[in-house]
Amino acid sequence: MRPDTRARVKAAVAGLGYRPNLSARSLAGSRSFLIGLCFDNPNPAYVSDAQIGAIGRCRESGYHLLVEPFDALGADPASVLEPMIFNVRVDGVILTPPVSDHPAVLAMLDASRTPYVRVSPERDRTHGPSVYMDDHRAAYDMTVYLLGLGHKRIGFVRGHPDHGVSPRRYDGFAAAMADHGCAVDPDLVRQGYFTFQSGFSAAESLLAQAARPTAVFAASDDMALGVMSVAARMGLTIPADLSVAGFDDNPAAKVVWPQLTTVRQPIAEMAAAAAELLISGEAKTALEAGQPLSRMLDFEIILRQSCGPVKASPSGQ
Repeated sequence: MRPDTRARVKAAVAGLGYRPNLSARSLAGSRSFLIGLCFDNPNPAYVSDAQIGAIGRCRESGYHLLVEPFDALGADPASVLEPMIFNVRVDGVILTPPVSDHPAVLAMLDASRTPYVRVSPERDRTHGPSVYMDDHRAAYDMTVYLLGLGHKRIGFVRGHPDHGVSPRRYDGFAAAMADHGCAVDPDLVRQGYFTFQSGFSAAESLLAQAARPTAVFAASDDMALGVMSVAARMGLTIPADLSVAGFDDNPAAKVVWPQLTTVRQPIAEMAAAAAELLISGEAKTALEAGQPLSRMLDFEIILRQSCGPVKASPSGQ
């Protein structure tokens, strides 16, 4: 449309007080102008950012977002997906981890020919369109930063075992340690679940050791905050006695003191990119053609006050 024509249309819309009617638009075409988003994540900041990103992109094109919680371990996918697919008839679904790797969910969407985009999938990124960041590289770079500060006894708190990003982040940590001639000490690795409490429990065990780590890298900010809480309770000064790094860059990372050094994960941007692939029709075209489609977004290492040089000691560490 030419600029002058667009201006006249906008003037007429304003003069008539016109507002689009979603039901009428749906009747006029084959689209519902609804996008679904499924999540199963204990981190409220992650869920909030994903919704903000998807909603922002939907609003730009007159779409609405339908958000559904999902129990990836216990729920029957039909109980969540069937109403969304067959009753509401969404134009596409955004799957966040770990739902993005749920075999029954993918099978149901494939069978119903419903377009979808997987956010941060672990398994077979060629199975449907996907949007992700390089979690392995991000964890690698953060570990290299800690090594550069002189830390060799670095503790690691792993992410939830059912989330695909968790092994990628641990593998990135382990690869950086190996590349810099430092063996990963199994006594300095603890299982976490992306929650504050799991980070707290992991830190109680890690920091109670006689030869405790000089730095702890947690696979999420919530777990890193749990580590910082235990350190404070034990009278350890951060970063003089213990450096702590996280992953996500959620709002709490800037509120805690000292502020948390972390990896900024572009959660909102990934959700927006997933919505764009659905709204533009690229996801549907790729699925129908059986062709791979993926978008990788950049991460950023955010340096704040929770990390510092290792404290010198007669034994070196």
